[in-house]
Amino acid sequence: MTKPTPTEIGQGYDDFAELLDQLWGDNLHHGYWEDESDGASLDEATNRLTGKLAGMLAIEPGARLLDVGCGVGEPAARLVRDHGITAVGISISKRQVERAGERAAAAGLADRLSFEYADAMDLPFPDASFDIVWALESLHHMPDRWHVIRQAARVLRPGGRLAIGDFLLRGEHGSGADAAARVDLVRQGVLKIVDLDEYLSRIREAGLEPEVAEDISDRTRPSWGKSAEIFTAVRDQAVRHIGAEQFERTLSNFRQLSDAPMVGYVLLTARKPA
Repeated sequence: MTKPTPTEIGQGYDDFAELLDQLWGDNLHHGYWEDESDGASLDEATNRLTGKLAGMLAIEPGARLLDVGCGVGEPAARLVRDHGITAVGISISKRQVERAGERAAAAGLADRLSFEYADAMDLPFPDASFDIVWALESLHHMPDRWHVIRQAARVLRPGGRLAIGDFLLRGEHGSGADAAARVDLVRQGVLKIVDLDEYLSRIREAGLEPEVAEDISDRTRPSWGKSAEIFTAVRDQAVRHIGAEQFERTLSNFRQLSDAPMVGYVLLTARKPA
């Protein structure tokens, strides 16, 4: 199996919008739990992850933010509300862009928050046009995440910052890449991950200066199990959308990733030199 193309990914999000609502709610990304005793719901935990990444930035009122892979717009809307900024979100899913725009209008944010259909591999924005580029759990979908990071560096203003939440290869568990390759999604090339050293090196190659990098793998890992539980609960609806075979494969992936400590998660920020 090869990695889906951007068009295929966008079509998938268009086709399964209702199902994704059932699985992930407003936030199409992982959650953050403090410890094993934390009883937060998936919805609470996903909001917490947005806040965690935002807290790693010094977001000033009036800043302009680009949300790469905006989903249905909840993280961007929260950042606009909480920090007094303006934002543009992009997605390769036309349905997501439509729904995100509707949600922004309903929330009274349409004057400060907009959404566009665009491919992150070729950002349709001028050089130095954003203070922040935000990519929360979207880069793993890209054909080349390093190219997207170079695009982000291009559209950042001098002194601007890149904020990323992404999957990570944790080499201290098992035998690094060999251990990760036993996970189906990694072996099939759908989930391409690297270790933190390579990630930071690639960010530097893009002309950015890494700042904070926090491995939060243990805090986000419950997301896989929670997803498996929710997915099982909506089995009938899911099968209607994706068929029984794909349902079982997806459920197996959730469970496998829940038990794969070498597949981790990192939050990191980088700055464009002034």
